Amino acid sequence: MARPTESEVRLGSQILTWIGIINQLTEARSTRALAALRLPYPQFVLLNHFSHRPDAAQTVTGVAAAMQQPQPGVTKTIQKLIARKFLRAAPAPDDGRSKLLHLTPRGLEMYGRAIAALVPVYRDLFEPWSEAEMAELIAKLDRLKVWLDTKGRE
Repeated sequence: MARPTESEVRLGSQILTWIGIINQLTEARSTRALAALRLPYPQFVLLNHFSHRPDAAQTVTGVAAAMQQPQPGVTKTIQKLIARKFLRAAPAPDDGRSKLLHLTPRGLEMYGRAIAALVPVYRDLFEPWSEAEMAELIAKLDRLKVWLDTKGRE
């Protein structure tokens, strides 16, 4: 594979800068919307992670690895979710030191309430976009996400 040109490197850098800015702006808006639920954004992010497979048991190590985040920070947020009864921890049958984490009905209900609180905040965001434009953007972002999630770990 040919080395990227200087122009391609600049464009790649600009793309990642824009994604970072979009992340900062959406996190700030989301944080304000979730404040009424007393749900800090990091807790929402973890509820979102668990909501994709609500019946699957996960370990802190697995969650931290999937999110490519330091385990101590993930552990601290998970402990807060357990204290709020949004997650339940049970001893792992094959390793007494490890806990299996399960999304609780209360956690799933809070996740639904959080999504409902976010809908009005982002309702108009994609209004001027066609479905084809949105599908094209998600396909390209998914390609980038998959690369970062697989090859980007190396």
